[in-house]
Amino acid sequence: MARRWGVVGVTVAVLLGAQGCAGAGLVLLGTGAGVSTGTGVSYTLDSIAYKTFTVPVENLQSATLTTLKRMDITVKENKPSESGRIITAAASGRNIEIELDRLTAQTSRMRVNAKQGWLMRDRATATEIIVQTAQTLDDQPKQVKSAVPTAAHNFSQ
Repeated sequence: MARRWGVVGVTVAVLLGAQGCAGAGLVLLGTGAGVSTGTGVSYTLDSIAYKTFTVPVENLQSATLTTLKRMDITVKENKPSESGRIITAAASGRNIEIELDRLTAQTSRMRVNAKQGWLMRDRATATEIIVQTAQTLDDQPKQVKSAVPTAAHNFSQ
């Protein structure tokens, strides 16, 4: 029994002595596990992707539906919820549930759960839906800006 505690004690001492290395190992583990840099997408423990956007929930819904259409993902249902909208969709044997929650008048959260079968989660597809929706939102102001000179021009005539 004394020998067993000796091994545990040595293991604890090695881990405590190498705290800097252990931290680096955790960072590398996170990177190897598929943590995306630059996308701003976060995940729950069961691989549900989510992101907060600084847009009203109505704008996020419009961008989401545009994105799903562009990605050729079939929307099955789009219904109101207590805090926003729930959109269900399907693509290639995957059931996709998207929750859009109003956090404030100008802030919304998107939560995407892409399932393949009963247990498998498709984290890559969920992430791509969020990333593409963010791109759609980024592209929208460009479309509005390009229309502004024409509208301003018409008013001045």
